[in-house]
Amino acid sequence: MLLHLSTWQEVEAYLQQSQGIILPIGSTEQHGPTGLIGTDAICAEAIARGVGESTHAIVGPTINVGMALHHTGFPGTISLRPSTMIQLVRDYTTSLAKAGFTKFYFINGHGGNIATLKAAFSETYAHLEDLQILNAHKVQCQIANWFMCSSVYKLAKELYGDQEGSHATPSEVAVTQYVYPEAIKQAPLSSEVGRGHKIYGATDFRQKYPDGRMGSNPALATPEHGQQFYELAVKELSQEYLEFLNN
Repeated sequence: MLLHLSTWQEVEAYLQQSQGIILPIGSTEQHGPTGLIGTDAICAEAIARGVGESTHAIVGPTINVGMALHHTGFPGTISLRPSTMIQLVRDYTTSLAKAGFTKFYFINGHGGNIATLKAAFSETYAHLEDLQILNAHKVQCQIANWFMCSSVYKLAKELYGDQEGSHATPSEVAVTQYVYPEAIKQAPLSSEVGRGHKIYGATDFRQKYPDGRMGSNPALATPEHGQQFYELAVKELSQEYLEFLNN
């Protein structure tokens, strides 16, 4: 059930059965020479919809732009400041909490969002209590990073070894190839790829990672791999969502 394709009456009826909602969140940032700029949002949205279908949960609109300031040295990247993202998440959650939702399950596709999301959750809890919203004390938020699922991590290591890397990875590129086979990109990749450098500002990042990759070889990705990663993530996160909902 997709929130944006539902009526308010349907949402009201849903809330009589469940107070849980799945919110996909990603990023709009460079993903190397062959990765789509929307990779993180594409993966999060596809997997969130799969989890929603599996668990009969409502899925909210995808938050496509995240905290990607260190990628802004590459054309096409759009980023929120952490403070902006905190307010955005707080406002999303507050609006839905007023309607009766209490369990917010964020399926995340971007590692750079994690710290800001955790801060946003703390801000949200305090804000809801300050507003004295009914059932504010019942509101709970949880991050589910699909790329950190144990089954996904295991398969990525089996398929790619140390060429998985940590950004513009073959696993995430493979998922986008599965979802959008018509948008598969081909480009020459340097045999040398940056890896292991700490992340500071955007200028430093581009100097250390000149083509945007972080230790990865996305040329290894295939749509068939993407389907495997998608199915593993949906299965694992569906179980985790139901546990979160019922505890």
